[in-house]
Formats: sequence, structure tokens, C-alpha cells
Amino acid sequence: MLLLLFAGLLGACNLPAELLPALTALPAATPVSKWETIAVGLEWRTLRPDGGDSSQLVALRIDPRHYRFRAIYHAGAPKSLAGWLELEPNASIIINANFYDQANRALGAVVSDGRLSGSAYHNRGGTFLVRNGAASVIGFRAVPPPIDTTVDQAIQGFPLLVFNGEQAYFGSSAGERNRRTVIAEDADGKILILTAPYFGPSLQDLSAYLPSTDLNIVTAVNLDGGGSTMIAIPAADYYQPSFDAVPTVLAVYPR
Repeated sequence: MLLLLFAGLLGACNLPAELLPALTALPAATPVSKWETIAVGLEWRTLRPDGGDSSQLVALRIDPRHYRFRAIYHAGAPKSLAGWLELEPNASIIINANFYDQANRALGAVVSDGRLSGSAYHNRGGTFLVRNGAASVIGFRAVPPPIDTTVDQAIQGFPLLVFNGEQAYFGSSAGERNRRTVIAEDADGKILILTAPYFGPSLQDLSAYLPSTDLNIVTAVNLDGGGSTMIAIPAADYYQPSFDAVPTVLAVYPR
């Protein structure tokens, strides 16, 4: 039933017909399931935080030696997943990024090809950035590094979910379940992207769950979720359109 429901939602998001084998079924997986290779340096798996299909997380693990990252920001001109795919046909992955206001301006900082937009957070959440060609995820329990001319790309989100491999967010235990988008870095310096396409865990539950897995996450940051959650993985024929158009995405390309 969930697959049929979500297939209907895909159509409601006006995804082009050629993208509509969208919900490629992932193999049944558990938190200890093995990674499956999509391409060199790119792997995926599913996790089920509470054992149910509705809360599943789709996880991508990206080796920065094989992939580069680019933040793309169109202030005041949000786009659907189909719109972003049309603009970036060579991207291996596209996900939504920063929260944004009613005028479709990004909250926090965005750096796209060295150009800074917005005002950086200094007291909440964290930053994914590419500095001098090296990708990392930085949480704000540490003193945030300046977003200066050495930063090539950056996106920001909140709250901080994992810091130094431990739970970092403690909110309401009855927090809202929702679609989620998360970016993280593991102990080997690989970048992880996690999305919850249906009804993901509350932020507190997600913050507690991630360090309990074998993902070896050091730092994880929540990006905009809910109606904004989107992901495209063309090589796997896997697409999760958002319900809302978004002005900022992170795109990943093969080197």
C-alpha cells in the first residue's frame, strides 16, 4: 500500500514520464545489511530504525575521491526535482539543502562556486562544506570555521544530530515524524546522505539511532525535510520528488 501511495505522490509532483519508474524497490534491509555498489565510490542501503517500512531510511555513501560536490542556489526561484534534473543532467545525485523563508531565500549560508549568499549560522546546526577541494561536515559544538575565500561550496542546516559519534539532539520524545534529509561524515571521511521518503523518525529518535548503527558517523546535520525532502540517483533509477519546490540543492558529480 505504501508503494502505491507513494507512486501516486510521484505523479502528483509532476515528474516527467521518463522518470516515473521512480520508486525502484530497494532490497529488504536491516541496520546491519551490507552496502550495495551503484558505481565506483557510490554505495547505498536501506535501514529501518523501528523495523517498519514506513520509517525506512535510504542511505548513500559517497567517496570524495571519486565525486565532487556543488551547492546550487536560485534565490526566489525554487524548482521541483524535475526542474533541477533538467538543469543538472550530469549530476549523479541531487538532494535538497538549506531551509528557506517564504520568499524562497535560503536560511543560513550557501556558497556556490566560491560565492557566498545569506548569513552563516554560528550557534546552531552545522555545515557541509568543500574547502580547498576537501569535503567535510562540521558541527557547531566546535567553533565553526570561517566561511572565507577558501570555501568552494557550502550548505547549512539544523539541528546537529551527531557530534563526535554521539547523539547531539535532545528534544521532545514525542517529536514529529516526517520526511527527512540528513548529511553526514563517517570516520573514513566519506560523505553520507540519508533520506526518509515516508514517515521518518522524530529528530530526537533519529539523533539517538544514527550513532547506534554501523554507519560510523562522526558528524550528522539535519537539512530541510518534510515537503522539501528530495533525492535523485539516476544511476539507480531512484527518485524521491519533493512536495514543495526548493531554491537550494546539493549536486554530486563524478570526477
